[in-house]
Amino acid sequence: MILARRIALLLAATALPLSHAAAADYDPPVVVEAAEEFVPVEVGSGWYLRGDIGYIVSQDTGRYTYSISNGVTSGSNSFDSASLDNDFTFGGGVGYQFNEWFRADATIDGFRSDFSGSTSSASPCSTDAAFDDTGCRSSDSADMSAISVMANGYVDLGTYAGFTPYVGAGLGFSYVSWSDLGSKYYCVDGGAACPDSLVGSSSMGGESDWRFTYALMAGAAYDLTNNWKVDVGYRYKQIDNGDMFSWASDGLSIKGKDSDLSQHEIRVGLRYEIW
Repeated sequence: MILARRIALLLAATALPLSHAAAADYDPPVVVEAAEEFVPVEVGSGWYLRGDIGYIVSQDTGRYTYSISNGVTSGSNSFDSASLDNDFTFGGGVGYQFNEWFRADATIDGFRSDFSGSTSSASPCSTDAAFDDTGCRSSDSADMSAISVMANGYVDLGTYAGFTPYVGAGLGFSYVSWSDLGSKYYCVDGGAACPDSLVGSSSMGGESDWRFTYALMAGAAYDLTNNWKVDVGYRYKQIDNGDMFSWASDGLSIKGKDSDLSQHEIRVGLRYEIW
């Protein structure tokens, strides 16, 4: 019995340093988490450039007026006729595609148009006694140009076989500039016959100013390549009214004012997406 105890103690003493050595030699594994994969950010992704050419199919010139004042009394009259000829528009801009449904861009575009109008009066064109009891008619012309700076937003309505229809709207300002208004005056028979038809001519200085502008658009883009799109659409644009011309001499002044200008355009453009 005593011998068995001694053997058990001897075995325990022998096993003790072995267990300590095993514990000392234990080295738990070090877990290193894999670093997230680096994805470079494309600086140009989503941005695009655009260029457009359009044709003004029609434009509503509305009511053009002029006022005459001698410092004591004043009166306002309307042109008997007023029209702007249709012409081309040109523009460009830069935009950003936020997602597959929404994009926005900033654009600059402009156009030039010729104005023609006429006025009439029961009063004679000249103070010469030979024109007493006759009337007067004017034939008027000028050039008008406008540069519009717009911020536009669009909703793309999905892509079907490469075609992406869209609707949009824009807000901004237009710098409208009028050239001098040239007028020719013609005598009109009244109580007496005109001794001569063409009486004379005059010129009144044109005005320029910034005006609020808004636009509504609809159309469709087609994918030519991954980066190039051709855009065909319609745009309605309205430019607020403003001063047209002015003249003053010897206490007499004349001021003209144009009407809100509404335009209907057909536009064709190219968009280059910077990916």
